[in-house]
This record gives sequence, structure tokens and C-alpha cells, in this order.
Amino acid sequence: MTKIGIIGSAGRMGQALAALVPDLGGTLVGGIDAGGDAMLLAHDADVLVDFSAPSALEATLVAARATRTPILIGTTGLSPTHHALIDAAAQDIPVLQTGNVSLGVTLLAKLVREAAERLGPDWDIEIVEMHHRHKVDAPSGTALLLGEAAAAGRGTTLAETRVADRAGLTGARSEGTIGFASLRGGSVAGDHQVIFAGTGERIEIGHRAEDRAIFAKGAITAALWLARQPAGRYTMGQVLGL
Repeated sequence: MTKIGIIGSAGRMGQALAALVPDLGGTLVGGIDAGGDAMLLAHDADVLVDFSAPSALEATLVAARATRTPILIGTTGLSPTHHALIDAAAQDIPVLQTGNVSLGVTLLAKLVREAAERLGPDWDIEIVEMHHRHKVDAPSGTALLLGEAAAAGRGTTLAETRVADRAGLTGARSEGTIGFASLRGGSVAGDHQVIFAGTGERIEIGHRAEDRAIFAKGAITAALWLARQPAGRYTMGQVLGL
């Protein structure tokens, strides 16, 4: 059985992962949090699953590369520097980094990309997300993932089209932009809606997470798949064969 090590084991996702690993065909070999020994955990595990904090990622990648251990990174709020470190690590080990490990969101991203491609620039794209009051980053990693899918469908990048702040007198909406709105409150596990607004009609595609276990299930499914892959950078879409 594939041995899984969890980084960020005391967090909400870490606890959900630990509860489900045995049910999905894996073996939990341990978990660490801030100050834990990532090198020892990486040595004992066949694959690492990281839902910790961006500040811990560099040390985690060093450990994974040193032990040649595949790693799934579900930590959000990553910077371009973090992505450069992930790209470098993927030259030596299998790495899957994603803003959302839900199998449903993975399929949603594909639908968003196809809709953006087929509808064209006459349709405005807005992404609305809501999460629990404790979430520290905005827009969510999932919202950005969906925005990247929409931008790719239009043959551009999210960096060129993203609008995340409309406070104040902002003027009319710029054509071709992708807007974001972030809501925080209560215990919401994750709600995401992508709105395609045309003249006289509107298409809304969304996903609502009702139980955090769906993320744990997706992460473990992806980790078990990743453990069998050669070095490289992978996506959740590849896990599902999309």
C-alpha cells in the first residue's frame, strides 16, 4: 500500500486527510506541522501531501527532492517565487500543484475553459467565491484556478485580464477582463460560481462544497496516482484523464 505523509497534519485538511487515507487504499506513515522534520517524513513516505503554509514550502521541496519523494501541493496563496521552486523541483520528482483538489472542481475548470473559448469576448466573465471566516487569502486558489481556465479558453493569461478590486469609482467594465469577488463568513467550505454575462442572457456554472471530505478524497486519489508517475509537473486534470 502507498505510504502517505501529511504536511500540515493538524489543520482542517490535514485531519480530514488522515481520516480518509485508510479507506482509499493508502497507509498513513505520519504527519508534521510547523517545526516538524520534513526530511524524516519524506524519507518514510512514498508520497507527500502538503496543505500547510506558503512559508513552509521551500523547506518541504528541499526534503522531497533530497529523498526523491513525489509531492502533492494543495497549499494556496503561493507567489511566483513559489511556482519557480515548484518548477525546479519537478525536474527531479513528480509534483502536482493545484488550487483545488476536488474532482468536481477539476471538471468545472474544463467546462469553464470550453465555455470561454466558445462564447468569445462578447461575454463578460465574473467569478464569485465564498469561504469560511478563517480563510486568510483572497481570491481563493480555486477562484484563481477557474480564472486561469477562462483566460486560457480566450487565448490569454489571467495576469493580463484579472480584476480583483472594484472599490470606489472605477468606471465602466473593461472589455476582456475577468473579475473576482470574494466573500468570507461562517463555516462555508467553499462556494464558487463562474458567470458568463452576455447581452440579454447569462450563463452560470458553479460548484458548492458541502463537506470538506470531498477535498480529502480528491487529494488522496491524486496522491496515489502521483506516486506512480515519473518526474514532472502535473495537474488534477491529468489525474482524471481530462
